[in-house]
Formats: sequence, structure tokens, C-alpha cells
Amino acid sequence: MIALAAFRLAAYVRSHRVFQALLLALAMLAILHGSRAPRGAEASVFTDGAVLIIPILAWAARSLLDTEPDQQRELSAVQAGGWGREVAAGLAAAFGTCVAFAALSMGAALLLGVSQAPSPGVLAAGLALYGLAALTGTALGALTSRAVIRSPAVSIMVLLLGFLAMLLLSISPVHWLGVPLIAWMKAANSGHLLDQFPELAAISLVWCLIGLGAYVWLRRRVG
Repeated sequence: MIALAAFRLAAYVRSHRVFQALLLALAMLAILHGSRAPRGAEASVFTDGAVLIIPILAWAARSLLDTEPDQQRELSAVQAGGWGREVAAGLAAAFGTCVAFAALSMGAALLLGVSQAPSPGVLAAGLALYGLAALTGTALGALTSRAVIRSPAVSIMVLLLGFLAMLLLSISPVHWLGVPLIAWMKAANSGHLLDQFPELAAISLVWCLIGLGAYVWLRRRVG
């Protein structure tokens, strides 16, 4: 499974699809961190970056999973010992890609976005939020990959609408019905990120796991 995940990562890089997400990420980070935030706004810098990078992470995960042709994916499942190992390898490769882009985003926030070093608590919360962003991007990208949605046009629309739906749910009273992205930002802007973080992180993690579970279930049905 590890070898298959590494193979998919290498194929994603060799196909140059990685540069699509990389250029989008660099453009977004250049705009977001065009000027440093004032002192005391470190939590807001982290949460804004974690939220805005999610659609790019989903795009990267989707592109990685779509790099391999359908026939090759079926052959990989046979060689890996079953569809379960093939699905797990794909998700591992997609998550690894999302983690790399999330690390790039957090590195930019630390180097270009803040005016002073964040406190240990804020830094830990920021790391966790970027990790949740990577998991969210992986789930959204997987659910819109070609193995689940055959039409590229429909896939892209569902990806964008899925992200917008998360944003809209986040500003509603039932923000717990999805990954509460705007709630992350509100908590950071109000200075209560550390107080609300356990609840927000738990809700986010549950919905990420539900999304990944839905992908595994769909892949079991479609092969």
C-alpha cells in the first residue's frame, strides 16, 4: 500500500498536475499575505489561511486521484490485494499532498503574515487547523474524483458548491452540520479560538471522517 501511495504521488508530480494547485496556492498566499497583520492577530492569520486553502487542497486531492487512468486503477487494486488497499493508498497519497500544501500555507503565514511570533497555544491551534484543513480538502477532493463523479464539469461544480455549502452552513445557527469554517474565523477574530477550539476541532474531525467514510462506501459500490 505504501509503495502504491508513493507511485501515485510520483505520477502526480510527473504529470505536472501538481503545478496547477501550486500556482493557485502561491497566488492566494501572495494576495492574503500582501501585508503583515498587526500584533495580536496571529490566530486570525492562521485561520484565514487554513480556510482559504481548502478548495485548493480539494483540487489537489482530486487531481491526484484522477491522474491514474481507470484501467490502471483497476490493475492497481489487483496488485495491491483488493480495492480496499487501493482506496487506502489513494487517500494516503491525497492526504500527503494536502499536508504538503497546508504546510506551505502555514509557512507563508509565519514568514509573511504575522508581525510577531505567535504564542505556543496559538501556534498549536494553527497547526491543528491546518491539519484539519488538509483532512477536509482530502475528503472533498475524494468525493469529487472521477471514480465517484464521471463528468469533469460536474465534478468541478460539486467541489466548488461543496466548499460554498460549508461556508454557508458555518454562518447559520446549525454550523455543526458541516465543517464550521466561518466559526473558526469568528473564534479567532474574537480572541476565543483557544477556548472554543476543542469543540470546533471535534465537529470538524467528525465531518471529515464522515466524508471519507462516504467516499469509501461509494468506491465499494462503483469499484
